[in-house]
Amino acid sequence: MGGRVAETEVVVVGGGPAGLATALELRQRGIDVVVVEASTPPVDKACGEGIMPDGVARLLSMGVELDERQYGRIRGIRYLDGERIAEAAFPSHCALGVRRTILHEALSERAAEAGAVLAWGERALGLSARGVVTARGEISARWIVGADGLSSAVRHWSGLEGSSRGHPRFGVRRHFLIEPWSDRVEVYWGDHCEAYVTPLGSDEVGVALLWSGAKANFPELLQRHPALVSRLEGAEPSSPARGKGPLDRRVASVAKGRVALVGDAAGYRDAITGEGLSLAFHQAAALAEAIAGEDLVAYERQVARLDTLPNALIAALLYVERRPAVRRRLIDTLAANPALFARLLAIHVREQPVTSLGVRGVLKLAVGLLPSATA
Repeated sequence: MGGRVAETEVVVVGGGPAGLATALELRQRGIDVVVVEASTPPVDKACGEGIMPDGVARLLSMGVELDERQYGRIRGIRYLDGERIAEAAFPSHCALGVRRTILHEALSERAAEAGAVLAWGERALGLSARGVVTARGEISARWIVGADGLSSAVRHWSGLEGSSRGHPRFGVRRHFLIEPWSDRVEVYWGDHCEAYVTPLGSDEVGVALLWSGAKANFPELLQRHPALVSRLEGAEPSSPARGKGPLDRRVASVAKGRVALVGDAAGYRDAITGEGLSLAFHQAAALAEAIAGEDLVAYERQVARLDTLPNALIAALLYVERRPAVRRRLIDTLAANPALFARLLAIHVREQPVTSLGVRGVLKLAVGLLPSATA
């Protein structure tokens, strides 16, 4: 772009999955867009790398195709806490485990094919009356989208920061060369630390660790899960540890004037539900539709609807994460009622409404969480 003033309808700051998905959704509606990203592809970051079935459906709707040799099919979730095990399958479609770099490459190629202008290596320096100021000049735009992640600069520049609360939580991820031993995402629960194992293909798994408290390193955290250490014995790491946190970031709003936020920039609670990518893809579609209709208030309403279920689930899981006895009773309840666990997964991936849980399902959960008379 040199030093000249570029003009476009929308400038997206941040070229990760959320920003590229937003660009794709905008191009599908015939809207011109420039994506500004300080890094150059492939852009990597700490991420659990699982895409829930509803997120996979959104990728397909954007025309993003992944080579089946480069991902792992995920058929469900397995909870493990000591000797306790509960598992359930997704109702009708698989989730995918995809290396972040592979997903980024597929999204960026599709966005370029769709006509988005991708300004790699161009750093946004601030907002102006006309658009976004970058190190190479100013980009004039009618709409500005902040898709620049957990520590969003656009969120700060536009006055959309909220105040975080709760216990500080952190995340770190590393990959290992080993044949996946399960077609489920395995969640190893421990006191103040969970480990998530995602199959990423025929010979690799990703291990993400989430914890609360003081900062810690990957080897130290992994030792808190002896069963997983045993599983990974002899496996060579295939990436360095990459972390992020604190995770909880709140927003005053997801839109203000002509500025909107999407993905992690639009507020983040925790990675405990594993649906960050899927939620970002849903938000991208909602934002593109709102921009096409010139109504960011509609986007605010839609994000509020999209976030309601994930935020409730995050709050519930964080509650049991901090209470080992309650957590173990929950896993026992899910193990004894696999159909209930499957229904919860169906609700989680937006294939069934919350009401499908029914009174009996709610009562089973409630009774299961109560301490027994002999406990």
